Amino acid sequence: MSDLTEDQIRSDLDSILERRSAGTRLTTMGAGSDDLDDGRRYLATTVDGGWHVPTWPQQHGGRGASPSQNALIGRLLREFVVPDLYPFAIGLGMVGPALLAHGTETQQDEWLRPIASGASIWCQMFSEPEAGSDLANVALKADQDGEEWVLSGQKTWTSRAMWADWAICLARTDPDQPKHKGLTMFSLPIDTPGVEVRPLTQMNRDAHFSEVFVSDARVLDSWRIGERGEGWRVAMTVLAHERAGGGSRGGGDGNARGVRVPGWISDLQALGVAEEQVWRDEVSKIYAHDSVSRWTSQRAADEARATGVPGPAGSGAKLRTVKSYKDRAYLTNRSGGSYGMLSEGPGYIETMTAPSMSIRGGTDEIQRNILGERVLGLPGEPRLDRDAPWRESRRGLL
Repeated sequence: MSDLTEDQIRSDLDSILERRSAGTRLTTMGAGSDDLDDGRRYLATTVDGGWHVPTWPQQHGGRGASPSQNALIGRLLREFVVPDLYPFAIGLGMVGPALLAHGTETQQDEWLRPIASGASIWCQMFSEPEAGSDLANVALKADQDGEEWVLSGQKTWTSRAMWADWAICLARTDPDQPKHKGLTMFSLPIDTPGVEVRPLTQMNRDAHFSEVFVSDARVLDSWRIGERGEGWRVAMTVLAHERAGGGSRGGGDGNARGVRVPGWISDLQALGVAEEQVWRDEVSKIYAHDSVSRWTSQRAADEARATGVPGPAGSGAKLRTVKSYKDRAYLTNRSGGSYGMLSEGPGYIETMTAPSMSIRGGTDEIQRNILGERVLGLPGEPRLDRDAPWRESRRGLL
């Protein structure tokens, strides 16, 4: 599509979205909020113009935008009320790009526009109880039976599963291959007979993670994403977009155009905290970190647009985002004084949520390993099971 000017984009967005004001504040999904309706309304409103996923093809809910147009639209969207899209983020930011890279034309036609419009929610069935951070060690098996596959096993820490219509599911299809090579990716309807979702209640009282039990669930071979044995390659596409902040073009800091003091600082000042030097130093450090993080993430995004694939810089972005969230949460809670110890105190929910940020989406330790090996060129950790059949390495025979 032809490029639009900044004024044209702003005018089009003005016709469908509400402007932010200095007082605009948004809830944070995954930290005390379960509101799906605002996000679904926003996506349904923006899909015809392709505003939320501009780089997707027009027939799939995008507008075929160039990288520079995508960046411009993202910047201008921050002037408008965009709800937190936590329930929809896996579909928008991870499954969608994976389907565009590895999916068939039929799969793209069937699944992408419902993702872009908010009509369909997806979850990501990767982690397992016994695999830990070793994603390639998954044991959920898939056996082919004609034009179907029979899946059995267990997943855990499956975000959004209680809302999801579909899951992107990594399964073991060849246990005699090394662990990275015997995997295949599937799309699994959550309402398939044999699939049971059990939400897990966290210490912040949310239940946004789940255990998923799969017992002889049948899926069509046409729902397989990529070739048999290529699941690890598809999974890496999904995770690269996750670490790069895929799907997170919602929420934001709530600032109106031209506001120079970030909303989170104004919120802290509104608590009436005594602005001592130590408090000011902490605020300044967080603000400086956020600024550097934003510039570095922009550079990583530019590199990703140039190559077409997010690189290891996404691991750095994930680490910086986690640090910002935790530092803000803890400072807000401390700024409330003794009141911050109460469940209704400032920053309480965020403080209870913050530790999980270093675990979800790949642990901080895994991100540092990626940066060490793929960015700094440090020697990798010994991997004795890289070429061994998974059936043997799984039993600890190495």
